[in-house]
Amino acid sequence: MTSTHTSTSIPAEQIALREAICRIGQSLFERGLVHSTAGNISVRLHQGYLITPTDACLGLLKADELAWIDEQGQQRGGLRASKTLALHQRIYAAAPNARCVLHTHSTHLVALTLQGVWSAEAILPPITPYQVMKVGRVPLLPYHRPGEPQVAELVAALMGQSPEPLRAVMLDRLGPMVWADSPGQAMAVLEELEETARLWLLCQPKPTALTQEQLHELQRNFGAHW
Repeated sequence: MTSTHTSTSIPAEQIALREAICRIGQSLFERGLVHSTAGNISVRLHQGYLITPTDACLGLLKADELAWIDEQGQQRGGLRASKTLALHQRIYAAAPNARCVLHTHSTHLVALTLQGVWSAEAILPPITPYQVMKVGRVPLLPYHRPGEPQVAELVAALMGQSPEPLRAVMLDRLGPMVWADSPGQAMAVLEELEETARLWLLCQPKPTALTQEQLHELQRNFGAHW
């Protein structure tokens, strides 16, 4: 990877965020939630974005190499931005409270799409309370090639059509896009979603979903939506 822009001094507001991206990337890599050069991480700044470089290994990120994109879409520093930048930007536009977006090719979630998801509206049934509380319903986007420009608008449409706020969308055969108000919270959403997929794939026979009364109880006590 080579930078296509001259180096720019890093603003102080970015230092902690750059370190958080590198720390989370390394954690995801070491635990097998990402592999090789698959996956990307971005954060929204007051003016612009930081995003991992194209073809970067998330386990080997360097803070000063993260791509810095300004509000006009111009790269101000770092290595060439991930090709998923437009998708990340569209998610931020559709989810005003989001401050971090993660995309991985997590094994059990991809395996779920290969085997067959529960439904297009919800890739998994509500089987655990923390799945409902921390993740919620996750719809499936049918397969498109990696980097397909149309995907950004399709994901935004899914977000706009949902009766409740979404925290994630699953890209068929590619993996989840998850978002939250901080890098740490986005990682927690991803972890809970991947663990739920693992549980679902392991269980034979398949578990029953939580009842409507149990879901209503989670909503009353924790504000959970399904």
